[in-house]
Amino acid sequence: MSQACDISSCKRSSCAVCHCCQQNICLPHLKEHQDLLVSELNPLADQINALGDRLNALNLENKTGDARKKLEQWRVDCHQKIDHFFKEKCRELDLHVTGKVDKQGEEISRIQSKAAELIREQHATRHDLGLLKSKIRDLEREINKIEQTSFNIRSQTLKIDDNWIIIEELSKHGIDLSNLPPVYRTIEQSHESSVVMASNDHFLLIHQKPNLCLVDRHFKVLKHVLWSDDYICDMCWSSVLDRFIIINNTNAFFVDESTLSVEKIATVQGEKLYSCTCSDKSLYVSTSRFGSSIIEYTLLPSRQLIKHWKSPDSCQKDEGINHMRYNNGTLALLITKSPTEIVQIELRASKTFQRLWSLQLNIQSVHSTAFCCCPINDNEWLVTDHVKSHLIHITSDGKMKVMCAYNPMPVYPCMFGSDILAVVTVKGINFHKL
Repeated sequence: MSQACDISSCKRSSCAVCHCCQQNICLPHLKEHQDLLVSELNPLADQINALGDRLNALNLENKTGDARKKLEQWRVDCHQKIDHFFKEKCRELDLHVTGKVDKQGEEISRIQSKAAELIREQHATRHDLGLLKSKIRDLEREINKIEQTSFNIRSQTLKIDDNWIIIEELSKHGIDLSNLPPVYRTIEQSHESSVVMASNDHFLLIHQKPNLCLVDRHFKVLKHVLWSDDYICDMCWSSVLDRFIIINNTNAFFVDESTLSVEKIATVQGEKLYSCTCSDKSLYVSTSRFGSSIIEYTLLPSRQLIKHWKSPDSCQKDEGINHMRYNNGTLALLITKSPTEIVQIELRASKTFQRLWSLQLNIQSVHSTAFCCCPINDNEWLVTDHVKSHLIHITSDGKMKVMCAYNPMPVYPCMFGSDILAVVTVKGINFHKL
């Protein structure tokens, strides 16, 4: 006996089982089910077409443009380093010859003077003549050696390691302080250690009194070296030199990434240094008194002072620059105004020092480590407020995006590569995986 259609109010007998709803239904209702399913295909097709249009509309150059600029800058930097190394070796090669030639030239001058003196006095002993002849023979032998000297160059082929450049995909949202990932690693620091640090894509340089320590991305101390100079005021990384730069109140130092060897470099005498940062080509150093100056040095092909911005171009007479960082052609300055001690952040063009924007942070500085900043993704900025124990997120156009509590009290922020935020606190260094 045939079964009735499962659709309510239908009096017809069923003729099939619908595989979608597992109901016994009649032929007209089976067709209705099929038509309903087919009708859902058109919106789906429209969605697929819209996704295809979005994919075709993607501008790949816009997506890769900034990364290509970094690759191009890497290429230029490498060429500059090779050119610099080549010039140094050419100079070294020339010195091999010019040193010997200059030495023999001086000897010729002495012999000429002695001979001229004897001729002028019209008096010479057999001993004088013998001494002249002996010196001439010695001189002739040395010149023969120089004439017969040739040089061999032993060089190694430059081997490119694929790991020199690592391409990473970045989240469009960057750092979200309202949902900052929890601390997943901490390095303890003694209270006597400097709170500043500097990083490149592979290593973090920190101060663990009495040593400078190089930390890798697995948070292992790979190298350390004794730091016996004054308290470290600031650090930064120079990509063009492949060196860290450290300043204390009176001097600046290069720190080699491979060996951690420390080299003192010349600075403006009489200026008390406070903060430092690097662009692709320059080192910027700020001084610590009110009416702070900013001094710019070239890094290649040689270190030279090229600009010295003074008040009121750097800041007003009653203002002090407590921290600064370079990013993408700009300098962010954290400035304290006396006597209120209120802090503001300003963004300047690094070449012209033109003020692009300024934002008062309503932070009241109580000591020198009360606030510091670092660039984060999308040309935005992160500021630490040690007094109120906050992290402050500033947009690329100078607006306050988020302010969130952070404990323990934050002192100094630093991006470790593009995916790790390092924050020095009163208890140690916290690491957040973004």
